[in-house]
Amino acid sequence: MAAEFWLIAGLGNKGVRYEGTRHNMGFMVANELAERWSVHFSQFKGLSELGQGTMNLQGKSLKFLLSKPLTFMNNSGQAVDSIAKYYHIKPDHIIVIHDDMDLHFGRIKLKSGGSAGGHNGIKSIDACLHTPNYARVRMGTGHSSREGDAHNNTVNFVLGHFDAQQRKQLPEFVADGADAAEAIMFDGLVKAQDKFNKR
Repeated sequence: MAAEFWLIAGLGNKGVRYEGTRHNMGFMVANELAERWSVHFSQFKGLSELGQGTMNLQGKSLKFLLSKPLTFMNNSGQAVDSIAKYYHIKPDHIIVIHDDMDLHFGRIKLKSGGSAGGHNGIKSIDACLHTPNYARVRMGTGHSSREGDAHNNTVNFVLGHFDAQQRKQLPEFVADGADAAEAIMFDGLVKAQDKFNKR
């Protein structure tokens, strides 16, 4: 069976204690896409919340699956790989959305391949898919050392919440992340990079 779907996976950690934290940027963007395209989530093999939708843009119609892994961040690859195998989705039709400390808050960078940049969710996906060659929407959160955390505690930083000013900007930033995922699907990665990476 040929791949009919795109797979968009927004990374995060399940549970109330993680809601709204920097590490859950992927979940936030996935929720935005679900609202835009009327996607309803249900459980997939206990590994992921998964929903199906159709995007109608630019006179084209594309089917997609939207995933929020339930495996916790460090094992995100188990969910992504299981869905990809079940629906026969190749890496060139996979988009992963995740937080990135190497980018200032509000910056978005799109890429395919390359280093995981220390992100455990991406390391897990690379390992399970046996390739890093899938599209990534990197959502900048800033780094603890740049954001005034004297202890430079990375774990506390990524599992912490945005400051008041950032929270005001968050809805627009999340919407931009959703736009970026759509652009990859409809315009291709190179054109989408031209649009978002230079902001």
